[in-house]
Amino acid sequence: MTDAKLRHFEVDGKRLGYRLRSGRSPTLLFLPGYASDMEGAKALALDDFAQRSGLALLRFDYSGTGSSEGSFDDGTLAGWIDEAVHMLDQLVKGPVVLVGSSMGGWIALHLALQRPERIAALVGIAAAPDFTDWGFTDEQRTELRSAGRLEEPNPYGPEPFVTTFGFWQSGQQLLLLERPIALDCPVRLIHGDQDNDVPLPVAYRLLQQLRSADIQLTIVKGGGHRMSRRHEIDAILRSVAALVEPAQ
Repeated sequence: MTDAKLRHFEVDGKRLGYRLRSGRSPTLLFLPGYASDMEGAKALALDDFAQRSGLALLRFDYSGTGSSEGSFDDGTLAGWIDEAVHMLDQLVKGPVVLVGSSMGGWIALHLALQRPERIAALVGIAAAPDFTDWGFTDEQRTELRSAGRLEEPNPYGPEPFVTTFGFWQSGQQLLLLERPIALDCPVRLIHGDQDNDVPLPVAYRLLQQLRSADIQLTIVKGGGHRMSRRHEIDAILRSVAALVEPAQ
């Protein structure tokens, strides 16, 4: 598969859309953020980098998002982690470099914990582990419990930003930052100092909790949460390139 055309793979009765670019190891595996998909600016830039570098790359959409089947309202963190595990196990051979954006960084950490022998390195872009814990006020938690969902203005599009109680509850059962995270692979974190969605202290806390001795945190001055401007994407690709260089 050299053209990375859209294909589908069934996981738990749902057809998940994915694009797999063939190439050498390690395979890059991109994990999108919450309510995002595999066609965003960062994913496409990483795909272009993989093509130019001759690297294999897998990107896919969680159920209920993008080109995948299912209802977004039925999505949970646990379910999307399971989908990522299935994609890794069934579609990728050999070592993998995980690249997770926002919530995708949280999923990447859980995926690495479940398959440590497969993970060559992990890159977190504005990684948002435990955002169900620190990202909601008491009032919002109360509304989630009573109404079953929370709708807020979306700074990135016209549709409201929706969080379901099912997703929030799933996240609360999968918190990572309260204890050491038993990962030993190289980890690269890229974070903007003006990120209003995932405050910079979250990145520092993640850095401290990871067991690995090979961790670097790159802080982008003026960077917001999306990290999609040209110089921000360049910072991401430089980090990825440095991780895969030994394999060249």
